Amino acid sequence: MDQILRISNTDTAGVALVDLSQGETATYGEGSLKVLSNIPAGHKVALTDIQKGTVILKYGNPIGEATEDIPKGAHIHTHNLRTCLKGAQDYEYHPADELHAVSEYHPAGEQNNSAYAEKPAGDAVIFQGLQQTLQNPASLPESVVPASFHGFPRKFSRPGIRNELWILPTVGCVDDIAEELSRRGQALLPEFLKQHPGAEINGIYAFPHPYGCSQLGDDQDNTRKILANLAVHPNAGGVLILGLGCENSGIEELMPYLGAYDPQRIRFLKCQDVNDEIEEGLSLIRSLFAAMAEDRRTEIAASELVVGLKCGGSDGFSGITANPAIGVFSDILTAMGGSTILTEVPEMFGAETLLMNRCIDRALFEKTVRLINDFKNYYEASGMPVYENPSPGNKKGGITTLEEKALGCTQKSGTAPVSGVLAYGERLTAKGLNLLSAPGNDLVASTALAASGAQLVLFSTGRGTPFGCPVPTVKISSNSALFEKKARWIDFDAGVLLSGTPLPELGQLIFKEVLEIASGKTVKNEQNNCRGIAIFKNGITL
Repeated sequence: MDQILRISNTDTAGVALVDLSQGETATYGEGSLKVLSNIPAGHKVALTDIQKGTVILKYGNPIGEATEDIPKGAHIHTHNLRTCLKGAQDYEYHPADELHAVSEYHPAGEQNNSAYAEKPAGDAVIFQGLQQTLQNPASLPESVVPASFHGFPRKFSRPGIRNELWILPTVGCVDDIAEELSRRGQALLPEFLKQHPGAEINGIYAFPHPYGCSQLGDDQDNTRKILANLAVHPNAGGVLILGLGCENSGIEELMPYLGAYDPQRIRFLKCQDVNDEIEEGLSLIRSLFAAMAEDRRTEIAASELVVGLKCGGSDGFSGITANPAIGVFSDILTAMGGSTILTEVPEMFGAETLLMNRCIDRALFEKTVRLINDFKNYYEASGMPVYENPSPGNKKGGITTLEEKALGCTQKSGTAPVSGVLAYGERLTAKGLNLLSAPGNDLVASTALAASGAQLVLFSTGRGTPFGCPVPTVKISSNSALFEKKARWIDFDAGVLLSGTPLPELGQLIFKEVLEIASGKTVKNEQNNCRGIAIFKNGITL
């Protein structure tokens, strides 16, 4: 097996599949080179002599430019590669079906920039050096066979994959009350289930946060949207909305954001209005138990699934194993009429035109342009550069620039057309692949995915993380060493791609795993009780 992976046949940077030692000869596809320095696995190696100021290609696209002459076989990283990203700009719409797979996707006005020089046509993404050649578009079955899962039908929403009772504080002042009610309610649950054979209530969970008061403008609106969307989430068979009574985003202010809801499934408690908020809260929890007692799993078409796509703690393998495998999954689910949501807008910078040109029409293209430029303007308005990423852990794993990170990150979207673009806190309506406005922060972005309607989140990682959001947060490792080391955190090993499992097969295995999870199989963040929420904050605190 080759020691270096050349992802696209146009690439000038390859990926070390194993640790490379100075002086050894390493092979990639039809070529070979002498390694000029020790290069860790996941890091980049020059496949040709690269002159200073020349664009460096990976995934068949620019990942920045060389800051010095780089000889063939040398290590490419932060010492000799820099970003070419800029702030908000104009873009041109080139529908993907009118373009060659690796024709140039230039932001308008960038065609003559030396960092975005024309590159020869070729296969879009060719994973060479593995035991089997893998190509995008992802190989789907000739006919997609309809699939199903066993979930909980809901009156006013898509079906749920869990039947949980959620306690949502409207303001941070009552966070401790919410957590105490969660503990006491959980203690009541075993006896209730014993008295109601056949009932399935998967637990009681409080979601504390520091907001709900002393906020203005977008921040206040965001808090209300996220809390309201979680209150009507299909995984919550019962919800207790817990208010204080004097906050800006109190129960009365929150209710118009809810839309249609079942009053037997959502109850309200204003702590300042009662003598004993614990006893009143437990009484409401018992009534919610009663409403949930008759809920039963039934067979439901996979087209009713909404799956969030997220990555964090990425490494040099994330963009060549876990993320492309999730992309195959996304293509399978959307081909069946289901939906996926891709977020982390700042981690689209450098790959945004690849998504823009997959938009189904010009109106969606324009929304995607605003999605990107609004986030760039957000950074610049605060005096921050748009490219202050990757993280230290990303760099240690071999990712150098935000362009490189984005090209790997967006692999999770597969090849399906973009059918919807969502603002932060907006609920999903369009079937298929959607883009969602949210930052890269793991818990903020994953909370936003849940609030937009995702019943679960697929979370790829190269370095590992234990966290979870309100919905099952499925950890997919980019390398097998992480899967073996952090067995308490990781649910699925995508590193097997490097040892010969074909990419289409890996995507199918993820799809099968998702159906099992949707039917009740618990994931590691649930087993470890790692779950929480974080709401995006942009402005001042009063």
